[in-house]
Amino acid sequence: MIERYRTEEMSELWSHENHFRIWLEVELAACRAWMEEGVIPKEAFEHIVERSDIDLERIREIEDSVHHDMIAFVSSLAEKVGPDGRFIHLGLTSSDVIDTSSSLLISRSIRVILEELKKFTGSILEKAWKYKFTPCVGRTHGVHAEPVSFGFKLLNWYEEMRRDQSRLEAALGAVGAGKISGAVGTYAHCPPSIEERVCELLGLERARVSTQILQRDRHAEVINALALLGSGLERIAQEIRHLQRSEVLEVLEPFSEGQKGSSAMPHKKNPVICERICGMARLLRGYAIASMENIPLWHERDISHSSVERVIWPDAFHIAHYMLKKSIEVIEGMRVLEEGMARNLELSKGLVFSQRILLGLVEKGVTREDAYAIVQESAMLCWEKGKPFLEVLGADPRIMAVFAPDEIEALFDTGYYLRFIDEVFGRFPKPDKSVAEKGR
Repeated sequence: MIERYRTEEMSELWSHENHFRIWLEVELAACRAWMEEGVIPKEAFEHIVERSDIDLERIREIEDSVHHDMIAFVSSLAEKVGPDGRFIHLGLTSSDVIDTSSSLLISRSIRVILEELKKFTGSILEKAWKYKFTPCVGRTHGVHAEPVSFGFKLLNWYEEMRRDQSRLEAALGAVGAGKISGAVGTYAHCPPSIEERVCELLGLERARVSTQILQRDRHAEVINALALLGSGLERIAQEIRHLQRSEVLEVLEPFSEGQKGSSAMPHKKNPVICERICGMARLLRGYAIASMENIPLWHERDISHSSVERVIWPDAFHIAHYMLKKSIEVIEGMRVLEEGMARNLELSKGLVFSQRILLGLVEKGVTREDAYAIVQESAMLCWEKGKPFLEVLGADPRIMAVFAPDEIEALFDTGYYLRFIDEVFGRFPKPDKSVAEKGR
C-alpha cells in the first residue's frame, strides 16, 4: 500500500517483521504440540522458545540464495537456536505455517476493521437521532419525489453498516481456521493431534479437511465482505457529494481552516474526501474479483494465488480501514444546512405533494385513473409555467368541485410524511437523550 493511504494499525499488522513474527507463533505452537506428545524434549523446546527471534537481514540473505521465503525463515531460526533447531518445522509443509498464520493475521485485521466500524455506526446513529425530524426532499431518479427527514436518510446508512458488520463477523468465522496437515493434507508426517493442539493454542478452528492449503473461498468471503463495506461507504459518500453540489447545498463535508479547494479558483470547497472514498471503493471491488479468481487452483494447490494475495490482502485492509477513518471524519464534521433543505423542499412549488392530492381525490370518490389524469395535468402546468402547484389546483374547477379550499391546503403538510418516523426510529437503539432531543 502506498504511504498516502496507510493506517498506523494496519501498517503494524502487515509489516514485513510482523509477517515473520506470526509465522514464528505458528512454528512455536507446533513445537509445543510435539513436545507435549513426547517427540521434542522439554529442554529442547524451552531452548527453541528462548533463542528464536526474527532477523530480517539474515532471512533476506538466505532468500537471495534459495529463492524461498519459508526455507529462509526456518534456516534463520535454526541458526539462532543451534542443534535444537532441527525440531523447528518438524513434519510441516510451508503452507501449514503460511496459511495458518494468514488466518491469524486476517482475523486480527478484521477485528480492527470491526472496531472502527463500531465507531462509525455510532456516529451515524447519533446524527440520525439529532436530525430525526429535519425535513428534506426525497429524490428518486435524481428528481424530487416526496419529503423525508435527514435523520431517516442517515438511519438507512446505519442499517446498511450494521449488515456490513454482520457480514464481516461471518467472514471472521470463515477465515478463522488453521491447518497443519502436510504436503497434500493427509497428515502423512504430522498426525491430526498436532493440528488440533496447534489450532487450540492459536485460538483457531481446525479445518475439517484441507489440501496443502486452506481453500480460498474462505479468503474470498473476507475480501467480498470488505468490498461490500466499501460499496456501502461509497453510497454514503456519493450522497454527500450530491448534496454538496452548488445547485443543492444541503450538506457540506468538513473543510478545515487553511484548506484550499483549487489551485486556480479560491472560492472552491470540493468534496474531496468523499470523492476519495468513492474511488477507493472501486479498488476493493476489483480485489473481490481477484480473490474469487484465486479459488479454482490446480489439484491440491498451485501457487498462482500467492502473488495476488501478497498485494490484495494488505491493500484491501489498508483501504477499508482508511475509508472508515475518513468516513468517520466526514460524518462527525459535516455541516447540515437545514435552511438549504427547507429551500429545496419549496423548489418544485409544491409538486412533492402530488400523491396526497391524487389520494385525496380517490378518497372523495374520483376513480384513480381520472384522479391521476387531473393531478398530472395540473403538475405539468406547474412545471411549464412555474406557478405554485396549489395555485394551479385552485384554478381547476374539477378539483375545487371536490375539495373545500381549506381541505386542499391541508394536503400540503410536510408533517404528514413524517408521521411514522417515530415508529421507524423505535426499531433502533437510542443514543444519549440530550442528543436525540435536539432534532425535535
